[in-house]
Amino acid sequence: MLPVRGYASGMDEKHLADREKASAALSSVAAAVFLTAMKIVVGLSTNSLGILSEAAHSGLDLVAAALTYFAVRYSSLPADERHPYGHGKAENLSALVETLLLLVTCIWIVRESVERLFYHPEAVEVTWWSFGVMAVSIVIDITRSRMLARMAEKHKSQALEADALHFATDVWSSAVVLLGLGLVWLAGQLPEGSAWRPFLERGDAVAALGVCVIVVRVSVKLGREAVDVLLDGGSQALVEDIRAALRDIPGVRGVPQVRARLSGPSTFVDLTLDVARQDSFEEAHRIGARAEEAVKQTLPGADVVVHLKPAAAEEQGLHEAVRSLAARHAVGVHGLRIWRSPGGLQMEMHVEVPDGLSLAKAHEMVTDFENAVRAALPDPVRITSHIEPVADAALEKRVKPCREEAIRRKVEELMAGLDGVTDCHGLAVQRLGDKYSVSFHCRMDPATPIGQAHDMTARMEDMVRAAVQDVGRVVIHAEPEPGAFVKGYPAAGP
Repeated sequence: MLPVRGYASGMDEKHLADREKASAALSSVAAAVFLTAMKIVVGLSTNSLGILSEAAHSGLDLVAAALTYFAVRYSSLPADERHPYGHGKAENLSALVETLLLLVTCIWIVRESVERLFYHPEAVEVTWWSFGVMAVSIVIDITRSRMLARMAEKHKSQALEADALHFATDVWSSAVVLLGLGLVWLAGQLPEGSAWRPFLERGDAVAALGVCVIVVRVSVKLGREAVDVLLDGGSQALVEDIRAALRDIPGVRGVPQVRARLSGPSTFVDLTLDVARQDSFEEAHRIGARAEEAVKQTLPGADVVVHLKPAAAEEQGLHEAVRSLAARHAVGVHGLRIWRSPGGLQMEMHVEVPDGLSLAKAHEMVTDFENAVRAALPDPVRITSHIEPVADAALEKRVKPCREEAIRRKVEELMAGLDGVTDCHGLAVQRLGDKYSVSFHCRMDPATPIGQAHDMTARMEDMVRAAVQDVGRVVIHAEPEPGAFVKGYPAAGP
C-alpha cells in the first residue's frame, strides 16, 4: 500500500515539534541543576540569605522545569476516548503547580528575611565568588529564557511560555541580589561608627524581600492564567478576533455565539451562525465552510465546529427594514450584522456614501440614516457603522434591475459557446436576500446518458457561480432537444 504523503508529512512535523519542545524542557532541567548546586555551595560558604534565597528559587526552578518536561511529553499524546480534546491541559496544570511552589518558597524567604532584619541579624561574607555566581546565573537565565520563549512561540506551548517567563524573572531577582551584595560590600568599606553601615549591612535581607516581590507578582499572574485555561475561561480578545474574521463573510446574518477553549497548544472553537431562511442546504454548507476557513486563517491549526441555524423571522425583518431605510437615505449597506447581547440589540454595518463627499458631509448623511434606524426599531439599538465611498460595482449591486440584467447577460455569454448544449432558454434571475437565484432550461442530445447530462449541468452551475460571485442558488433543467435524434454532442448554435 502506498503511503499518504500529506498524512506522513503531518505526523513527521508533529513528532519533530514534540521532540523540540521536550529537548527545550530537558535543557532547562540541566541548567536548573547546575545553577541550584552552584548557589547552594556559594550561599552556605558566604552565609548570604540573598544567594540562599536564590538557591531555593533555583531549586524550585528545577522542580518546575522537571514538571514542564513531563507535562510537555504527556501533552503530546494523541486524543483518546477518555480525552477527546487531547492532553494539552497537562501543560496548564504544570504551570499552576509551578505557581504554588514559588509561593511556598516566598513564604520561607520572607520569614528568614524578617528574622534577620529585626531579630537575629547575621554577618554576610561578601567575596568575589558571591558576585561571580550571580553573574553566571544571570547569563544562563537570559540564554535559557530566550530559548524557551522562542520554542513556546514556535509551538504554541503554554508550559514552555510559563517556564520562559519564570526564568526571565530570575534575571531580575538575581540582579536584586547583586545589588544587596553590593550594599553589604559597601558597608564593609565604611568606618565602624558610620551611621549608614547598619542599614547597608541589611541590604542582603532586603534584597531577598525584593526577590519575593518579583516572584509573587509573576506567580499570581501565571496562576490566574493557568486557572482560567483549566476552567475553560475563553479569552475575550480571542473571541473578538474570531467575530471580526466572520464579519464580512457573505451570507452570514449574525454570529449569536462564539466559544473558544484552549488546551495546551491547541485551540477549539464552537460557532453558531445565522443564515437566511431561504438559503439552500448547499449554500448554507458553503457559508459554513467559508466561516471555518476564516477562523483557521486567524487561528492556524484551530479545531472549528460550525453550527448553522436559520435567522429568526424578526431579525430577518430587521435586515430588510435597515436596507429599505438605506435606500431612502441614498446610502448603501453591506456587511450588516444584527444580534442581541446582554446589553440589548447590537448592529454593525458598512455604509456606502457617494464618492467625493467631505468627511463632515458623509458623517452627517450616515448620522441621519442611523437616527432613522433607531426611530424605526421598537427596541433601543447600539449602532457601529464604517463609512466608505461607494464603488461602481457596489452601485451596480444596489440597483436591482441593473444587476439582474448584468447577471442575465453574463449567464447567456457563458452558455453561448458550450459544447453539448444546443439551446438555453427560460432564463430567470431573482433576488434572494444577499444573493441571486439563477434558473434556466438547456437542451441536449436525446441520446446523452443521464449521468453525463448531470455532470454537464453540475459543471455549468460551477461556471455560473465562479463567474458571478453574488449568485447563490443555480437550478438548471436539462431536457432533450426536440426533433431529430443526433448522436454525439453538436456544437452550440448561433
